[in-house]
Amino acid sequence: MKTDQTKTDNSFLADKVALRASMLPSKKQLTVLDCYAGTGRIWDQVRKKTGRKINVVSIDIDQKQHFVLLGDNEKWLSVMDLSAYDVIDLDAYGVPFSQLEILFEKKYKGLVFVTFIQSGFGVLPHDMLECLGYTRRMIEKCPSLFFKKGRQKFFDYLKTRRIELVQVRENARKQYLAFSM
Repeated sequence: MKTDQTKTDNSFLADKVALRASMLPSKKQLTVLDCYAGTGRIWDQVRKKTGRKINVVSIDIDQKQHFVLLGDNEKWLSVMDLSAYDVIDLDAYGVPFSQLEILFEKKYKGLVFVTFIQSGFGVLPHDMLECLGYTRRMIEKCPSLFFKKGRQKFFDYLKTRRIELVQVRENARKQYLAFSM
């Protein structure tokens, strides 16, 4: 898998905004589905940085901004027409494997932003590891063995879904990724 890596010493927010601003489709007006919206700060900053017209539909489990689709983003993704969105943002803490599987299943076509963070114990989604050929029994027998090199395993998973080119910005253990589906 080819990756374009840019190591920076900017704040995490600056990295997230810079990646999004540099990767936006060239359309005059964009529609974004922000699946972990929080206060909406990232996309507010992207608008300011680019001066672009960006409509954002926000999903979150808490209402931290004026209008948000409340609830579990997996449930929303499962029932929404994703073709209405130029960009889907999966800025999660952890690995948004289940959400990505929904996008692949629904054959989403567009730009996806993902934050990949391997937690302190290094746990990776077992279903993702199974996509790579590891059995549940193998994983349960010696989990720490299968949680090593999580970033590479995540890239290998993306390859199984025919994602070959990923833009990467990294900051410590956090990987900010962008790719087209």
